[in-house]
Amino acid sequence: MGGASQSRTAGGHAGLAAPAAQPLAGIALLLLSMWTLSSLDASGKWVMAAGVPMLLLSWVRYAAHLALALALIVPVKGWGILKSRRPREQMLRGGAMLGATLMFFTALRYLPQAEATAINFLAPLIVLLLAPWLLREPPRLSRWVAAGVAFLGVLIVIRPGGGLDTVGTIFGLLGAFCFSAQYIASRRVAGDDPLTSVIWSGGVGTVVLSFALPYIVPAALPALRGLDALHWAVLASTGVTGCLGHLLQIAAYRKAPASTLAPFTYLQIVSSTTTGWLIWGHFPDALTWLGIAVICGSGITIGIMEWRRAERQRRLAGAIRVPGNPG
Repeated sequence: MGGASQSRTAGGHAGLAAPAAQPLAGIALLLLSMWTLSSLDASGKWVMAAGVPMLLLSWVRYAAHLALALALIVPVKGWGILKSRRPREQMLRGGAMLGATLMFFTALRYLPQAEATAINFLAPLIVLLLAPWLLREPPRLSRWVAAGVAFLGVLIVIRPGGGLDTVGTIFGLLGAFCFSAQYIASRRVAGDDPLTSVIWSGGVGTVVLSFALPYIVPAALPALRGLDALHWAVLASTGVTGCLGHLLQIAAYRKAPASTLAPFTYLQIVSSTTTGWLIWGHFPDALTWLGIAVICGSGITIGIMEWRRAERQRRLAGAIRVPGNPG
């Protein structure tokens, strides 16, 4: 997860057309998006440590995202790309994404990047757990077991005596639920072009946070005056990496099917751990790695099971549609 609420799995790209058969290219693009989004997380944590308020950071992240998305997409697709078939659902999705951003950035103030990211890996499994009620999908014991195992992994990561801040842990868990809401909302805007969602997600966050600017900026001025050119550049980069991470993911899911890419999404823990170690010297201990392995293993296992189930249903549907040879 991480990426300050970027859409990743669980139907985040449900509106894409059937992908081309270029799995290696899709995997490479997905991995590149993970490093890009981990850079966003690290940049946000770094500028907050320098005194930039979280709400101001979030506004810059969304405003720069929106500006870049418009500059890259509109010249190619035209202004019609802004039109959504389901604007209400797009606003709900944007609101959930904003909530996830605020929760995750707050968690990053208190937690190492790897641990905060690991907690957010609960989100896809929460979606599977709630799917019978929210997505009207049939209940399955395997999903409940996977979610339970993943939660056990989270308990290992946030265990008493593990050194994690309680406030950061709570916000991390709240962020996971916000990510889940974002994924579910993404399923409801599947009829829109994914590029439309990229623009709307930046727009909703920018508009909402702009109302808070008159209250944020005056209090932040002392800290902002102390920033050097590098801090300003890193602050501005958060919107760039957020937007590019989105676009790279869209490109990845156009190259390869979600079933192929799903196991690789959990490799983001590698990019998050690496950036956290290089910048702050944070490296998870053995028990934390055990918890991370349990979370990722649960997600990968249920992902493979869901893919196999979908493949069986697809083959069965094909067999029913195609008449047999009478001989």
